[in-house]
Amino acid sequence: MLQQLPAVGILLIAANVMVSLKGFKDDLFFDRFKFQIESIKNGEYRRFIGAGFLHVNTTHLLFNMITFYFFVSIVVDAIGSFSLLLLYFISLLMGNFFAYLFHYKQPYYTAVGASGAVTGVLFSALLLYPNLELMLFFIPIPIPGYLFGIGYLLYTLYGMKAQNDSIGHTAHFGGAVGGILVTLFFDFEVVFNSQLMLGVLTLTVLIAGFFLYRNK
Repeated sequence: MLQQLPAVGILLIAANVMVSLKGFKDDLFFDRFKFQIESIKNGEYRRFIGAGFLHVNTTHLLFNMITFYFFVSIVVDAIGSFSLLLLYFISLLMGNFFAYLFHYKQPYYTAVGASGAVTGVLFSALLLYPNLELMLFFIPIPIPGYLFGIGYLLYTLYGMKAQNDSIGHTAHFGGAVGGILVTLFFDFEVVFNSQLMLGVLTLTVLIAGFFLYRNK
């Protein structure tokens, strides 16, 4: 169902589209802002933000922006536009920072995409409305939001451990944590309404911390 986007949602989608289109056509621009461990170690901290507005191709961009489109209004209605903007950038930074820590020993590890920020918005919506039902492309029946959240976190942990695909699982995980922490800051009542989601998140954070420790 089509919905009216808040101004902050339009602004963020426009920024992602413009920067990504620039990156599609300009390899030097893409290389200057993509997330890369070795470059960040050398002080190129702009990559923590810049990489979040670049995408590999149109499909990658569309997937992230469509996901963002479906959840941004839910979060804005609950906590407001300015809070959403903070949540978006904090989730983006936490996702990339966690990826930096996790892949620290892989100097040529690279990544791009708004996935960390978008995952933060998604998990904020799931925390605010744990009974929200989601319809996935490959599963034609509604799935309760809390079940999706649990499954997504478990899949993300598996992806972090296996490291056998090109998906930025670490950024997704860090983004989810960022989205939930910011949501708790702006609406602490979710502690009482979303105990299952918070409990699962706490457990997965501990497991992720173990993986991070093992990677040292």
